[in-house]
Amino acid sequence: MPGPDPRVPESVWTVIAAYNEGERLAVTLAGLMPVCRNVVVVDDGSRDDTAAVARRFPVWVLRHPINRGQGAALQTGLDFARAKGAEVLVTFDADNQHDPADLSAIVAPVLAGTADVALGSRFLGRAENIPASRRIVLKLGVLFTRFVSRIAVTDTHNGFRAFSRSAAARIRITQDRMAHASEILDEIRALGLRHVEVPVTIRYSDATLAKGQSSWNAVRVAWQFLIGKVIR
Repeated sequence: MPGPDPRVPESVWTVIAAYNEGERLAVTLAGLMPVCRNVVVVDDGSRDDTAAVARRFPVWVLRHPINRGQGAALQTGLDFARAKGAEVLVTFDADNQHDPADLSAIVAPVLAGTADVALGSRFLGRAENIPASRRIVLKLGVLFTRFVSRIAVTDTHNGFRAFSRSAAARIRITQDRMAHASEILDEIRALGLRHVEVPVTIRYSDATLAKGQSSWNAVRVAWQFLIGKVIR
C-alpha cells in the first residue's frame, strides 16, 4: 500500500464532524487515510455506530455526549488538533462528498504561506450530480454572503477548508449548527485574514441529498447567522 501523499506533511491535521454517519464514514476514512496521517473524528452525539466505525481506523475519536451541531463539533476538533501541534488544519465532511485527492491542493497555499485560509469551491471545480434546485440555493447563499459578510467567494457553504494554525486560533466558531459556515467567512473578513479559493470536487448522491439542507433550512440557517451576529 502506498504511503501518505508527500505533499501533505505530518503537520496537516484533518477534522471531521460526524453525526449519524455510520453508513458513509468508513468509505470517507478509507479514502482519506492514504492521504493524511492525522485525522480527528468528532462524533457529535450520534445515535448510530459512527464512533465504532471511526475506531476501526487509526484516527483520533472524540465524542459529544449530545448532538450540538456541526459548528460545535468542528470547534472541538480544531481545538484538539491545535493542542496536538497541528500547523495546518483541514475541515472535511464525513459523508464522502469530498474527494481526498483534493487535499494536497487545498493545503498548498497555506503551507506556502501565501494564504491564511483556503476555501474549497465546487463552482470553480466540479459539482457532480448536483440538482438544479440545490445549485440555485447555493448561488443565493453566495449572494447573501457577499451582501452581509462583504466577502467575495464563489461557494459559501463548502465544508472543505484549510486554516493555518494562527488562523484557526483566531477564528472562534460560536454558531453551533450550520450557520457556522457563514460565520467563518464573516470572521475571515473581520480579522483581515488572507484567503484564496481552491477548485474541489463535490459528489452528490441520493443519500447525501436526502440529508442535506432544504430550501427552508437554508432560510433558517441565514436567520440563525443574522441573530448570531447581533448577540455575539
